[in-house]
Amino acid sequence: MAPSKVNSAGDASVSCSQPENGFLNSLSLLSSEKAVQELLQQSPLQSTDDHLIEFSDAMRTVAKALRRAAEGKASAQAEAAEWKRKYELERARNLHLEHKEQSHRENNGDDERTENLGSPSNEQSEQCCGSNGICSHEVLRDGDRDSASRVVPNKFARKASFKLSWWCKGDQSDQHKHDIVSFERGNITTAERSSKQISLKWESQPQTVIILTKPNSTSVRILCAEMIRWLREQKKLDIYVEPRVRAELLTESSYYNFVHTWKDETEIMLLHTKVDLVVTLGGDGTVLWAASMFKGSVPPVVPFSLGSLGFMTPFHSERYREYLDSILKGPISITLRHRLQCHVIREAAKNEYETEGPILVLNEVTIDRGISSYLTNLECYCDNSFVTCVQGDGLILSTTSGSTAYSLAAGGSMVHPQVPGILFTPICPHSLSFRPLILPEHVTLRVQVPFNSRSHAWASFDGKDRKRLAAGDALVCSMAPWPVPTACQVDSTSDFLNSIHDGLHWNLRKTQSFDGPRDT
Repeated sequence: MAPSKVNSAGDASVSCSQPENGFLNSLSLLSSEKAVQELLQQSPLQSTDDHLIEFSDAMRTVAKALRRAAEGKASAQAEAAEWKRKYELERARNLHLEHKEQSHRENNGDDERTENLGSPSNEQSEQCCGSNGICSHEVLRDGDRDSASRVVPNKFARKASFKLSWWCKGDQSDQHKHDIVSFERGNITTAERSSKQISLKWESQPQTVIILTKPNSTSVRILCAEMIRWLREQKKLDIYVEPRVRAELLTESSYYNFVHTWKDETEIMLLHTKVDLVVTLGGDGTVLWAASMFKGSVPPVVPFSLGSLGFMTPFHSERYREYLDSILKGPISITLRHRLQCHVIREAAKNEYETEGPILVLNEVTIDRGISSYLTNLECYCDNSFVTCVQGDGLILSTTSGSTAYSLAAGGSMVHPQVPGILFTPICPHSLSFRPLILPEHVTLRVQVPFNSRSHAWASFDGKDRKRLAAGDALVCSMAPWPVPTACQVDSTSDFLNSIHDGLHWNLRKTQSFDGPRDT
């Protein structure tokens, strides 16, 4: 897909690999390089004459220089075109503001303009608030008015008050209605968002539970059968399992005829309307599998640790009766684990809506070079602002829940799972200054394979569903609106710290000896 086709704002974006202006000049340079190559092929170098060998080396050097010049000129023209586009957008915006201010002055008389003396100008308000209104101003007067509508200054000037609201593209969004920051006499306070622990309280008793298990494990199969019997006899719950598990249960005993399952993808899409609780028996991979089954909203997940290493499985299977009894009664502490929503846009797409997906990932989406011996060449944009060109083994776009997975192995930071953000982690970059980033939750990331890339790239989603990205193809990622709520044994912070202490032996060392002299 051409870079001009992938732009959520509707403006034409420019790629450094194929600029719009001056492309014929770059082709002429490449044609010169091709002529040099043909000359080299036509020149008979069968003799061992030293002058001919030196001439051949010189011609190869010229060919390399021509290639570098063509690439450099294309990159410079792309950058110039991008700056020109930004200048034209800014100029159009300023003209619109001037026209709006002029219309306002023509509609209002001298008396009304005198009455509004001391208020911020329309141009200042537009520059601060923008077209969609990031903030709204209510200016407090600097003094009382006399009968002639003149401002009488007080000894102490009063500050203007304002409030900040959610802003997003499009005037039809409901996010404009939610205030996040309040301002009172110069003091800014943020609203309570994810700073506190999240609690879930049942308004009605849960009726249906789905149990998902790790395959090819005898201990998990035995525990699953025992848990199903207990939930049915003691808690009177309806139980769903996978078709494979139901077949295994019926092989052991016909007692498990009451267990439900599904037949096709259509019934899987409706599971969230029937299931109140999800129980996973396995490791983090089982939690990922459970999350992938729900393409929209996800019921609360109770993950039991039966794997080799678990950062999302705080519950131990030996005490499952105690844990499930407490969870079914409620209230319970939960962790909202954010997911990424990914779309693949092919070069042949006519617009940004012709996409493949969406694909939801709980850990990360990885773009790598696959079996190719060449470095990946990826252009990265954040809300249509250029970030960088990635040259290396690849790039990881991770959630904070996936910060302790592939991103951590590639040098990324460990982040609390309830921190709303997207991790931008390079894989073995060909630059020592390329350090990982943590971007805010509301951004949209676009990773595109440029036309001058030496090879294709490959994208994998939570380690599955591998897709090939050819030149011009793009991968667009943003935060999905449907998080995965997982139950906590204690609370989200305690469970996270326990997982990195137990799983990674984080900062584990011998205690320093107290032998020797002491400070007095």
